[in-house]
Amino acid sequence: MTIAIAPRSRKVRVLATLGPASNSREMIAKLFEAGADAFRVNMSHGDQASKVGVIQAIRSLEAEYRRPTTILADLQGPKLRVGKFEGGRVELATGSTFVLDRDPTPGDATRVELPHREIFAAIEPGARLLLDDGKLVLRVTEHDVDRITTMVEVGGPLSNNKGLNVPDVVLPMAALTDKDRSDLAFAVEQGVDWIALSFVQRPEDLMEARGLIKGKAALLAKIEKPAAIERLEEIVEQCDGVMVARGDLGVELPPEQVPPLQKRIVEVSRRLGRPVVVATQMLESMIQSPSPTRAEVSDVATAIYDGADAIMLSAESAAGAWPVESVAMMNAIGNAVERDPAHGDRVHFTVMKPDPTTADAMAEAAKGIARTVSAVAIICFTTSGSTARRVARERPSVPILVLTPQAETARRLGLLWGTHAVHTRDVESFEEMVAKAKRMALRHGIAKAGEQVVVMAGVPFRTPGSTNVIHVVRIAGDELKDYGAAG
Repeated sequence: MTIAIAPRSRKVRVLATLGPASNSREMIAKLFEAGADAFRVNMSHGDQASKVGVIQAIRSLEAEYRRPTTILADLQGPKLRVGKFEGGRVELATGSTFVLDRDPTPGDATRVELPHREIFAAIEPGARLLLDDGKLVLRVTEHDVDRITTMVEVGGPLSNNKGLNVPDVVLPMAALTDKDRSDLAFAVEQGVDWIALSFVQRPEDLMEARGLIKGKAALLAKIEKPAAIERLEEIVEQCDGVMVARGDLGVELPPEQVPPLQKRIVEVSRRLGRPVVVATQMLESMIQSPSPTRAEVSDVATAIYDGADAIMLSAESAAGAWPVESVAMMNAIGNAVERDPAHGDRVHFTVMKPDPTTADAMAEAAKGIARTVSAVAIICFTTSGSTARRVARERPSVPILVLTPQAETARRLGLLWGTHAVHTRDVESFEEMVAKAKRMALRHGIAKAGEQVVVMAGVPFRTPGSTNVIHVVRIAGDELKDYGAAG
């Protein structure tokens, strides 16, 4: 049985991470019905075999709900960790000396193995080393090729294999590990729509992943290293989407620096026309509680007011006690913020200047025409999705109905602000374009009889990147009787 669900009235997308609390098909369906627009599969946990059923379950929703499903595979990236300790745990005293070296012998309160030779080559005196998500802080005093001597600025307990962050230097490490390359190949083979690359430091980090993907998925750069901020625009230009990964970013930077950086990353991504996701600890208390704190609600609302394309749940939906409620809360916050009369003005606080191209000029014009004639939607015919991305970049006040003959394009648009993508047959003529626009607007509840829509397409048809037509269409009352014709 198929269940047709009306397009979300909410324009910001909700990205839900799947995990032990939500990996079943039944739970994935509940998350979708509660408001999830896309699903994140975290390659850091579990093996590849366990992901096959999850990906198949997500895809099976397409037939049931008659809507493309969007899957993002998030690669683990190079995880830096210290070695093991005699007894499994030590206490580092503030003000003491602590050494990281290449000796695999279990450590103690004076030293431990650091199995990452790249750090020894790049570290400098005065640089910080952060342990266990920043709970412990070491300051480098001297180093050589096999030994880093530090002074403990903030001490505390430290146990086996705890994580290490190196915020003050650019490490000469590839963004892809052997595990990542294997996971990437697996994800592409499984047909996921987005690949998220962790710990991007520079635009060159994206090149290997791009080559391995070979156009079979879109590439998303996670901004979680201070080094990435220094070359932010270059990185954004080299990827298809961006994630503000506030977890590691908040470890490696003082927490008060994260909010302005979040706004900057969102602004740059929007200006360059890349979907941007705000992630990490958005409704953290809902891992254990059925309701969020007021501060968390305000945090989510701020990202929506800033014009983020998507907001993401991590452990809340993956491993928490209230996964469905977390998604429903995200959905409710999005709807409430977008009903605010001031929402439109705040979203447009960031000025989007169109590039001097026909496509950008058309997208800007479509937004203006829709506003002037009180159209209820903008309908885009697209093959690659570029027309939809340009229109979404303008943040129009009306929904964007995207009609595409490419299932892959429809799926990738699940992270794009304000879009409702439909996989449908292509059109051959102007008359067919108009008829299909009307039919799909009615079928998907985008428009009613007597209302107007703005239609965008390219002539000649079936030519990617040729958008050059804007047409205003009024839905006539007598068209209601045959709106159910084949798509």
